[in-house]
Amino acid sequence: MSERAWHSSGAYLLNRLPGRGGLEVTADYLRAYFARPELAPIEDSCEAERVAHARLVDDPYLQFSVQELSEFEDADAGENYKVFLAFRDLLVASKTLEKAYLAIVRGEAGNVPPLFVEQIVHAILASILHGQTDPMRWRAAEIFFRSQNVSTDEGQLMLADEEVVEMFAETGGMGGLGQLVMEAATPLKQVELDVLDEDNKDMYWERAERFDTVVDFRFTQPANDAFARVIEHWINHFIGISVRVQPVQRIDDERWVWYTGLDAQASRLMNKLFEGAELSLDEQVSIIGLFRMDILDQQSVIERVRGNPVWLSMAQSPDGKLNMKPQNLLLNLPLQRGS
Repeated sequence: MSERAWHSSGAYLLNRLPGRGGLEVTADYLRAYFARPELAPIEDSCEAERVAHARLVDDPYLQFSVQELSEFEDADAGENYKVFLAFRDLLVASKTLEKAYLAIVRGEAGNVPPLFVEQIVHAILASILHGQTDPMRWRAAEIFFRSQNVSTDEGQLMLADEEVVEMFAETGGMGGLGQLVMEAATPLKQVELDVLDEDNKDMYWERAERFDTVVDFRFTQPANDAFARVIEHWINHFIGISVRVQPVQRIDDERWVWYTGLDAQASRLMNKLFEGAELSLDEQVSIIGLFRMDILDQQSVIERVRGNPVWLSMAQSPDGKLNMKPQNLLLNLPLQRGS
């Protein structure tokens, strides 16, 4: 079943290089972008746009000048092509998605639209999880590249895809229930979004492309542990070191020396705690995930952190959203240069 999951990521169009070589960019992967509505011609498209599209489908590496794009009658279409072609050039120069992603998150690639970054993460995770048979890990991995709506009603901690929740509300398909879900005022089990658990999790395979399943992210729940396993895979894939990640209820460490927030809110709260400040009650309850990470190869760790864990945290924003930054797992680790 896992071989059919996330077909939309386009990972099958890339060459998986041996070892940790990564996903090699191919003409077919680039060509797939020209089928997207942002680039595909429509009935009102001008001749210059149609010709450009046909030429790029035939040769997705073809170079276009600013002058050629300025000939498009629709200025927005020309701008879409300009943005994509800059992204394409980054992918081609980087050769693999992994190298392109690192260039982006290190600030070496200019301004890349968040949608493109999410698509890169989607494809990389599809490759990382290839052959993984636990659907809970696939659902947990969605957190890496899709914003989540957080519901804490009745002591639960439910994560649902934000885009799907908004679609339910905006289309009117759920009437008032949709709005209630968005406001985190109704338990998600009462609406048409199924909650994955150990008994029904295989339903994920049929719905993997819809992103419409919900997980309980409370401590000791399967999704919480599955997320920890995906973190281990993610770090090993990029950096080549082994880590052990375990969900925890609290930070039991009187002298914690290193921490990483996995989103903007968590980073802010962890900084505040580290500096000795108190969190308000609202800030405390906004923390939805804590993890202890042990780097197994201690020789790769900077000296002052050796023998100590790295504490990871996630928190929902004031409007009840979780927007993970997976790059923090790669950029904010206490590793020696060259590790």
